[in-house]
This record gives sequence, C-alpha cells and structure tokens, in this order.
Amino acid sequence: MRKRIALLLVLMVFSMFQAVQVEAAALYPLDVLQYPAPGAPAVAIPGDTITVKAQPGVEITGLSIVSILHGPYELQIVEKNGDELKVKIPENVAPDDYFLIVQSNKGKVIVPNGIWILKEYPKVLRIAHGSDLHVTSGAKIGYVNGEKFCRSIFKCGEGAIPLHSYVADDSFFTYWGMNPNVDVIIATGDVVDTAGDSKAYGYLLGLMENAIAAGKPTIIVKGNHDDPPKYFSKMIAPPTYYLTIGKFIIIALDSDNERAHPTMEQLEWMEKILEQNPDKIPIIIVHHPYWYKTPEGRSGKIEGMSVFEDWDKIAPLVSWYWIGGKERKTEDIAKRFLEDVEKYNIKLVLSGHVHADYVQVYVDKKGNEHWFVTSTTTGAPDKREKDNWYGSRIVEIDENGNVRLPGIKDMFGTIFGPISSFPIPQEFIVFRHTTDFGSAIKFVNEFKEASGKLAVVVPNGAKVDAGATTVKYKVLGERTIGDKHYMLLEVTVPKGVSQLVITKGKDTEKPQVSIAYTSPAKPVKGKPFKVYFKASDNLGIKDLYVEIEANGEVKKYPAEPTKGGPNVDYFLAQIPGVNADEYTIRVVAVDFYGNKAVAEKVMGKPTPTSTTKTTTTTTSQTSSESSPMTQSTCGPAVLVGLALIPLLLRKRK
Repeated sequence: MRKRIALLLVLMVFSMFQAVQVEAAALYPLDVLQYPAPGAPAVAIPGDTITVKAQPGVEITGLSIVSILHGPYELQIVEKNGDELKVKIPENVAPDDYFLIVQSNKGKVIVPNGIWILKEYPKVLRIAHGSDLHVTSGAKIGYVNGEKFCRSIFKCGEGAIPLHSYVADDSFFTYWGMNPNVDVIIATGDVVDTAGDSKAYGYLLGLMENAIAAGKPTIIVKGNHDDPPKYFSKMIAPPTYYLTIGKFIIIALDSDNERAHPTMEQLEWMEKILEQNPDKIPIIIVHHPYWYKTPEGRSGKIEGMSVFEDWDKIAPLVSWYWIGGKERKTEDIAKRFLEDVEKYNIKLVLSGHVHADYVQVYVDKKGNEHWFVTSTTTGAPDKREKDNWYGSRIVEIDENGNVRLPGIKDMFGTIFGPISSFPIPQEFIVFRHTTDFGSAIKFVNEFKEASGKLAVVVPNGAKVDAGATTVKYKVLGERTIGDKHYMLLEVTVPKGVSQLVITKGKDTEKPQVSIAYTSPAKPVKGKPFKVYFKASDNLGIKDLYVEIEANGEVKKYPAEPTKGGPNVDYFLAQIPGVNADEYTIRVVAVDFYGNKAVAEKVMGKPTPTSTTKTTTTTTSQTSSESSPMTQSTCGPAVLVGLALIPLLLRKRK
C-alpha cells in the first residue's frame, strides 16, 4: 500500500517538474543576444555596419528586421569574431524602429526595438524622460484629479480617477510614442515594482512595444526594484551597456539595490569607453541621483568649484546613495565620478529613484555646464502628495552639449521649481482593451490636444468603426509581427474624453457584471467599506462605477482594478460610509457602444428578505481561468494521483 502511494506521489512530483520545465523553456530576447535588446537598441543609418553580440554558445544563423510599414529586410552577416557579428544594414532600408528577428541554434526570438534606423544622425537629441514606472501584476493604485495627486481616494474629491501603475505607464508610452517632438524614450530604472515579477516584465515589454511599433525607440536602465536582474537581464537590457547615436554616446550604469551607486569597476569601464570615443557627447543614465541638494535648495546651480580643488565643499551636497551615508563609506567612488564628469565633459546625467523632480546644474571652474536631471515617478503612487504628480519631461541636448528642458519654464516660470515635469500621464490617461472581437481605447485628456502615430494590437480582420470613434484618425497600415497583429494609425486626441474603436462588427452585447461581496461583509453604519465585483465585456468596458442609493440620494464611486495588466475583470470600489439603515449597492458597466449592465444588492434588510438582482445575463460559476498553481503544476498525472489516493486508502481500510 505504501509503495502504491509512494508511486503516485512520484508521478505527481514528476508532472510538476515537467510543467516547471516547460515554463522555464520560454526563450527570452537576451537568452540569445547580449546586444541589442528591447531596452538597448542598435542605432544606424542605411548602409551602416553594426555590431550584434550573441550569448556564449549561441550560433546566429539569420537576422532580419520588420516594422508595421516597412520590411522585412534581410541583414547580411559580413564578419564573425567569436560572439560578435558585424552586420550590414541594407542601403534601401526605410527609417523606422524595427523588430529584429533572430534565427539561432537555440530557436527563434523577436527583439522589439532591436534596430533603430535613422535617415540621418540628429544634431539635437530630444529625449522623453520618465522614471520609476513600477509596473506590477498586483495592485498599485494612486488617485488623480486634474493636477492633484492623492494616496487616498477619500482625499482626492469627486471625479477622482484611480490610476494603476500599468495604466499610467501605458499612457506614458502612448503619449510620447505619438509625440513628434521627441526622438527616443528613456526610462531610468525601477521599471517594475518587484524584480521577480515575470508577469510585470511581460506587461512592461508589451507597453514598450506600443511605442516601438509606432516608431519610437526605448532605452531602459536598471533600478533597485529591478535587482536582482533575473528577468530584467533576460527581457529588457543588460545591467550595463553603451550605445552611440551619431554624435551622442549613452552609457548605462548599474547602481544596484543595496549599494545605490555604481562600482569602481564600472567607472573604470566607463572611462575606457569615453577614452575610445573622445569626439562624442556623453550622456549617463543611472537610477540613483548623484546630488542631494544645491546651495540654492533641492534644485539649482552648483558653480564656481572644481572637484579637483574643492571636494570638501562639494561633498556635503552629494547624495548619501553615492557618498555612502554620513560615514562617507564610498567617497572615493563619488569623487571619482565627478572627476570623470569634469575630465570627460559629461554633459547630461539622467536619474530617478527619489520620486520627485530635481534639476541640478554643476558649473565647473572652466565654465562647463553639467546637467543632472532627475525625474519624478511616472507610474508609482509611492510619493509625497505636495508638489508632485505622475510626470515625465522632454530633455534636449545638441551636438555642442547644450541642454534644455523645453516647455518647463513656460509652464512654471523656472526650471528649478518643486515640479519641473509635464503631467504625463497625470492628465493624459489611456485605458486600452483588447479582445478577440476588437480593440477599444478610452482617452481622458486634460492636458492638451495630441497628434501622432498610434499603434494598436487588434484581432486580424478588425476595422475602425467610424461611427463609434470620436478621435480623428487615418489608418497607415497593419501587419502581424510574432504573435501580435498591429494596426498603425495617425490620430488626433482632443481635450476631454474620447475613444477609438476597432472591431470585427457592431457590438450589441451587454457587459457581464456581478457583485461578489463587501468588506466587511456587514458594513457598519457610517464607516468606510469596500465593494468587490466582477465585470467583463466582449470588447471592453468604457465606464465602470458603483452607485450607492440611500436616503433618496445617489452617489457614484469609481472602480479600481484589483491587479495589473490588460483586460482586468475583477474590481473594487471604496465607499466612505453610508448613514442609512437600508441602502442599495449598484454596479454599473457601460461599454464603448453604450450597452449598459447593472447589478444590485440591497443592504440592511433582515437576512431572509435580502435580495440581489442583476439586469445583465448571469454567467456560469465555473471560471475558465485557472490559478497560477493550477496552470503550472496540475498535469494529468497529478489529477489521476489525487483521485486514486482516497480509493487506495479506502481499499486498505
């Protein structure tokens, strides 16, 4: 008997092992390539020769590039030297940001943002700078109401919008992907909230692809929340790397987690690169900011000093991340970096981490300006509420090393104020929905009219429904790349609420809604409580909220997703309290065609007469979704084993 049970347990473990093995077999971009990567593209103009570096032991057998509008183009491997390949870009390739398709002995991978082709190298590099995206598969919600940011919805007032980090970051990539006034998007670390959240990195990659497919390249550096870089280094970029864009050289340094600054070895590596590229304008991207303050305050100028002569005066202004706290444990690294800034005339350092805007200009004794620009968080609600929002900005640098922050002084009167970023995504929010039936986007634009290219993942065969669409649009083209079918449009998003609808036909189905429970189960009169509910639609829900009807008055409360990612179907609403003995909870869902569904629950009546009703079609209690545990471990052997154990035990008895 014991042997039989032991055999069944072995079968179960073997099945679990097989499932884990299958899951682990997924091939990520950096399983095949060291460079380029989704967050670190190779940059070229037609006819250039670039370097592609394979992972050790990987044999590259073919390379090609494709975008929605251009290609595919086959790339010629002209030279192999160990892991490095010299690759010729065709003379006839059209400028665009390309997906790189790699054939190898390990399999085929598609690297979005693999190769960025320019018509000519820029004389002015225009960067959309965001930071601390904190994408998560869990719940990470802040609340916005115009320019106001709140950690609690009860403090934000009527009309507040719950903003999940996933939606905030999608809005960031969408806006700057559309914007013709920037060349490249750079995010300076903490791109996900938890380093081990593989789903979050998958979500991030999808958001990056929305910009990439619209022709906008992305450059990403690692932050402390991305450490240890198990998934970052497989899916996004190496922890350290450099790339050149004509006259400009961008060097990514890894400030790690506990360390909070680069190592001396990294600085020595950086110095070698700068020695080899004396004609380039250096731009450093690193997560932790170098400066703590300036003589003028948090932002401002530090001038009239040199690190070689005035270090004792400079050191108190350096952030404790770099200098090693009050004890100055890593003072040698902090001093060495600033020496490099002066020696190699590093013009721009981009950072994040502090979830606030800093602009600090170090002017050395020679009169050279060195800009240290730190952006507030783009996607995380973990920030102070005063003088802050979900932000990003444009940073321009020209071929002479002059730096500008266009639009900031016009908006605030100074570039050194407590806020020096645009309210993107604070006041430009994009809610995307994609199903087998179609794709729909709701825009909430309180900033200003925006025009440009927009890439949308759609089911093959779907078309824009002009009658249901309220943005100006022109379809430029569509193509299937990998397992996604993209449509590229030129759109103009007006101020206010608008929508884009791409479907296989008219939507006549109501959403599905049902109230799950309240927390607490029996709310106390006048005390806050939460309503949990499920809502879904064949296309997507445009408006979702909870109404509380009490004492002849109806109040509305917005729905909050209970997790991150696309097509969330489980929500909650926070209710500040109801001063009534009996009241009605009503969940209302309206889709992009105006189809409306309502679920109701009467609270406060005696238990025997409690009622729950819904005007939408009820759905089966059997969910088609499985828990991660079920998906990864419950193979046939496990199910059979679990079924037979009770029978064997009963036989023994």
